[in-house]
Amino acid sequence: MPKITPPVSEHADRSKRQAFWVCVGVASLTILDLSKINVGLPAIEQSLGGGTTELQLIVAGYALAFGLALVPSGRLGDIHSRRLMFIVGLSSFTVASILCALAPTIEFLIVARILQGIAAGIQMPQVLGLIQQLFQGAARGRAFGLFGAVIGVSTAFGPTLGGLLIAVGGPDNGWRLSFWMNVPLGLLALFFAMRVLPKRQSHARERTGLDLVGILLLGIATLGLMLPFVLTTGAPTDDPRRWFWLIVFGLSGAAFFWWERRYQHIGKSPVVNFALFRTASYRNGILITTAYFAAIPPYFLLVTLFLQQGLGLEPVFAGMVSISFALASAVTSWIGGRLVFCWGRQLVALGLVTVMIGFVLVLLAGLFASVGLAPWLIAAAMTMTGVGGGLVISPNQTLTLTEVPVTQGGVAGSMAQVGQRVGTAIGVAAIISTFYATLYAEASQPDRVQVFRDGFLNGILVALVLVAVALVFALVDLFGHRAETSALPKA
Repeated sequence: MPKITPPVSEHADRSKRQAFWVCVGVASLTILDLSKINVGLPAIEQSLGGGTTELQLIVAGYALAFGLALVPSGRLGDIHSRRLMFIVGLSSFTVASILCALAPTIEFLIVARILQGIAAGIQMPQVLGLIQQLFQGAARGRAFGLFGAVIGVSTAFGPTLGGLLIAVGGPDNGWRLSFWMNVPLGLLALFFAMRVLPKRQSHARERTGLDLVGILLLGIATLGLMLPFVLTTGAPTDDPRRWFWLIVFGLSGAAFFWWERRYQHIGKSPVVNFALFRTASYRNGILITTAYFAAIPPYFLLVTLFLQQGLGLEPVFAGMVSISFALASAVTSWIGGRLVFCWGRQLVALGLVTVMIGFVLVLLAGLFASVGLAPWLIAAAMTMTGVGGGLVISPNQTLTLTEVPVTQGGVAGSMAQVGQRVGTAIGVAAIISTFYATLYAEASQPDRVQVFRDGFLNGILVALVLVAVALVFALVDLFGHRAETSALPKA
């Protein structure tokens, strides 16, 4: 009787699922640090001092360092080992969290946050590259759907978690707990990462030397683009000379483009393959995510500042307002991951329209409801924003990377993440500086709550414009795809 060999697919599927959840868990930990610190900013100010510039650097400096590290780390992961880079990034993130928790001064905390952002930028491209490596076709869409659900929950639950920790530890130590919690979670994730992440990966059949000049030029260009926005707070003391950094961005960006074309022409592998941008789904997906992330993270920060500073809400309750967003976005992210290959980019466009409706409802609640009722109505309106957000992030992620070769998954995902971080820096500058500029301009007004409502109005209007820009890119991609499809010869 012939021996029956059990199928290996069951074991392989289990290994993929384990690796996937390790990746998603670490990505969630990374994203939590983008949002949970928002609610702790007033406590940090009370504990360590510092002004608007220092507090904004704690948020935007993390995003700046995150963005600078993404592409070189994604490239290293693609050509060498995503598993190794993942472990390096996770270990560094854990150590940097310890430094943040022990920070004796506001300046030390800013430096530690920048180091933490670099570590996050090392590990995040590996997450995206590994998901592409582990799954193909419809399974990849479902995987990114779950990924988007977890990321959506992390983004929205971050302020709630930060508020709870401040309630437990008080204004002096509560914000430190938000960093201390990363340490045991990081060590646990490190243990599982070393056990379950795949040790082998396919590589591109090309010369894979690391393009150090390209990496340096791209880093300078990214710094030149993000830094003037990071340094924009809305205070009258903002130095206008910060905008000269955009000249650095223009020159280094042009030099980077020239160098990469030349580097590829002589038969070497550039840090960014510009041929990827000829793919409409990839190019438009990055534009969508850049505009969308210019609105969403600053939107959470704006709502938190308005509730705490304007309406006097305790941090724990200000953070809880976003729970409805988290739950709604988790559900629609999961649904979006299953529908994305049927609906395509129109699913993203629908999500963006829903987000805009949610923004308007949140704005109306903040402007016209009483001080006691406004947080409840804002929380209810956040549900609509969450429904739309879940239909944007995971479907757009899937569509952006669908036509990208797996061998370039890390660097391609890194460019999308760079778009997110650049968008966040620009959005924080545009939205939060508008909020604070309004407060400074109306400082002499006797009605303090109305002043904050005016700042909230102006900030939300900027966020609405940014989401509208994302919608334009989504419609361009949608109608462009339809035009290409209709032009194909019929069988």
